Amino acid sequence: MKNESYVIEPVAHIRSPFREKFGIPRQSGLAESVEAKIVFNEPYGEPEAFRGIESYSHLWLIWKFTNAKSTAFSPTVRPPKLGGNKRMGVFASRSPYRPNSLGLSCVRLLRVEKGEHGRVVLVVGGSDLMDGTPIYDVKPYIPYADSYPQAESGFAVEGSECRINVVFPVELLNLLPEKLRRGAVEALAQDPRPGYQDEPERVYYMLFSDYEIKFSADETTLTVLAVSPENDIRNEG
Repeated sequence: MKNESYVIEPVAHIRSPFREKFGIPRQSGLAESVEAKIVFNEPYGEPEAFRGIESYSHLWLIWKFTNAKSTAFSPTVRPPKLGGNKRMGVFASRSPYRPNSLGLSCVRLLRVEKGEHGRVVLVVGGSDLMDGTPIYDVKPYIPYADSYPQAESGFAVEGSECRINVVFPVELLNLLPEKLRRGAVEALAQDPRPGYQDEPERVYYMLFSDYEIKFSADETTLTVLAVSPENDIRNEG
């Protein structure tokens, strides 16, 4: 069959507290309290294009892995869930290193807002997208057609996501705006460290919104060591 190309353009971009790849939950819905905004480009933000969307609780997002740098097709990848040591087929994984770098996420629709020039902005919860990620399409999630509770999960077995106990001292947690606190804890609870790293003495840094969160972790517990506004970090540099 003759190869065909198809050009698609973003209909929107996401504004998310995840400023870099490190710290983003490995799947959508794992940090439900993290809010993000889908800001639509012209002409796609017309209110008429969203008539009836408030009646849905969840949405599918089709988007692009902008930070996945790959120059040639590889039939296998190393999923972080397996510690980065075992190769699986690219089409048997959700790795960002794919032929077309497309991602698929299910998010919770929190509310519909009016943005710049009257364009619609969708506020969603549970996003696993980095700030600025281009969105190619938005579709309603329909439970009777999209949910298969008895489906097999392969090596991504249910409940196997790395969750870790988070110790976030109150005096440090209060340095974050109240609207960010629960989402930050939920994101940290997913254990942002690569699966192959288990160094309790190592210190990690995660950008979350306009703050840098410094932490260390062992097998069972992640401990937040410091919280600094990004502006303070830049001034120190």
